[in-house]
Amino acid sequence: MSHPHPELAPPPKLPEGGLRVTPLGGLGEIGRNMTVFEYGGRLLIVDCGVLFPEEEQPGIDLILPDFTSIRDRLDDIDGIVLTHGHEDHIGAVPYLLREKADIPLIGSKLTLALIEAKLQEHRIRPYTLEVAEGHRERIGPFDCEFVAVNHSIPDALAVAIRTPAGMVVHTGDFKMDQLPLDGRLTDLHAFARLSEEGIDLLLADSTNAEVPGFVPPERDISNVLRQVFGGARKRIIVASFASHVHRIQQVLDTAHEHGRRVAFVGRSMVRNMGIARDLGYLKVPPGLVVDVKTLDDLPDSQVVLVCTGSQGEPMAALSRMANRDHQIRIVAGDTVILASSLIPGNENAVYRVINGLTRWGANVVHKGNAKVHVSGHASAGELLYFYNICRPKNLMPVHGEWRHLRANAELGAMTGVPHDRIVIAEDGVVVDLIEGKAKISGKVQAGYVYVDGLSVGDVGEPALKDRRILGDEGIISVFVVVDSSTGKITGGPHIQARGSGIEDSAFVDVVPRITEVLERSAQDGVVEPHQLQQLIRRTLGKWVSDNYRRRPMILPVVVEV
Repeated sequence: MSHPHPELAPPPKLPEGGLRVTPLGGLGEIGRNMTVFEYGGRLLIVDCGVLFPEEEQPGIDLILPDFTSIRDRLDDIDGIVLTHGHEDHIGAVPYLLREKADIPLIGSKLTLALIEAKLQEHRIRPYTLEVAEGHRERIGPFDCEFVAVNHSIPDALAVAIRTPAGMVVHTGDFKMDQLPLDGRLTDLHAFARLSEEGIDLLLADSTNAEVPGFVPPERDISNVLRQVFGGARKRIIVASFASHVHRIQQVLDTAHEHGRRVAFVGRSMVRNMGIARDLGYLKVPPGLVVDVKTLDDLPDSQVVLVCTGSQGEPMAALSRMANRDHQIRIVAGDTVILASSLIPGNENAVYRVINGLTRWGANVVHKGNAKVHVSGHASAGELLYFYNICRPKNLMPVHGEWRHLRANAELGAMTGVPHDRIVIAEDGVVVDLIEGKAKISGKVQAGYVYVDGLSVGDVGEPALKDRRILGDEGIISVFVVVDSSTGKITGGPHIQARGSGIEDSAFVDVVPRITEVLERSAQDGVVEPHQLQQLIRRTLGKWVSDNYRRRPMILPVVVEV
């Protein structure tokens, strides 16, 4: 198995007749999925998603793929294929189209409807090409065939990309539910047909590669929901991803059976469920869904709220309910169902929300105490089955953290893929398919690009480090006025602390030290403000460390007069 090395150089020019595969996100992480394919000087992108921030990235709203390696080649992009409508696959599209708005988007009906609604908020009207399973489209030099796959959102597609260099199959996110709610199976017949033609490189979803066996059917959740609904005496609040149409369909069906009305809460939930209903993917019995404003007129025993926030997102509806910062107030006897998985890294945030809800008397039902979620990703048993059908000549695990990628690689090896034809890469690592063999040829820039409010890419690791210090240790500011010609102190030092746990009165002990250091520097002819700031920072920092074992941010201000 080949794997990247941190010292990889930029890749050489792609040899004529070769196909280049460059993942810009989704490898070594759960989210930010984006892969660039190059043939004959033209580019095809599969997915363009976001990653959601973790606790050590304070103030960040979204994390995007790094477009640096393709920024000067936007005119070479023939299209963006979107495998399905989850945020980790479509969320970064608006940011790429800001740089070139006429790049065509190719996807299924629901996927395109979801991205078009998102782009409308960014005031972008995209060029789109709607495709469905069985369709075959020529996109520049890329001959793309679309294959139905089952996932936790309707209308998901895999894509087979044919070029003279060979055929690449990208699964997108998939599983093999044999009893899907919409009757749309992963098309194993189509994959077997592609296998007969010869799959030169398979990019396969790795998210559940460590999980043995098969994923239970989505419809298994219905019985659990019936039990929870049957035992609830007051309001039921269900938190789910805003795009999990199948899960919300089961909530609607169960609510209808128990004589309850349903209201959607949260902008993305209202928007996405409206789209799914209008396109016929969500079946809503007449009169079942009502506006949230009418709920006060209904008894609690007839109310179901469907909202976002199943991952503990601070600004989502459920987190705000837990913090008493939402118009909907949790009261004793309410039942809250977290109908989703725990994305790695979100555990602390989710349990914080669960504790907050429990504090106000809610009965919280989650994956840890009830079967209210099944995964949308193929487990190890399904992947083995899938590899035996596809029989790829080369395998590249995608969509997962390092442990998932390696586990997926081992599954491929067990089914007969030669070890020297399994490529374990990471974001930015370039893989070339030349004369039927995939191998690593270099590495391009593929770091995190942070979205902070309206700012895109302006916040980097140094700023995040400062934010973490401010959050953990606080800040101490020092104000000094000096004579510009002599460097002598004419005012101060004045010291104030915020969030450091140190009372302002305590700094009376360090003021003489700072004064002494500055007077000595004036005698030595040091009058440049930046040098004086450094002296103040070192002196005060050592005093705080010696006396309090803390390392707050120290902000010295030197004013010349």
